[in-house]
Amino acid sequence: MPEVKVDPEKCDGCGTCIDTCPVEVFELKDEKSVPAKQEECLACQACEVQCPAGAIEVTE
Repeated sequence: MPEVKVDPEKCDGCGTCIDTCPVEVFELKDEKSVPAKQEECLACQACEVQCPAGAIEVTE
């Protein structure tokens, strides 16, 4: 199963990952993105590529 990590130091809560993810893995919590439904991740890495802050890492 893929593992999704969000670096809270880099994340600015822009919501790009929420808009980009095809299976709604992310949600905002305390103005930061969190991978709330990691088990849904398809490992497409769209969130990682699209994150303007470079705060997301997807590993298999």
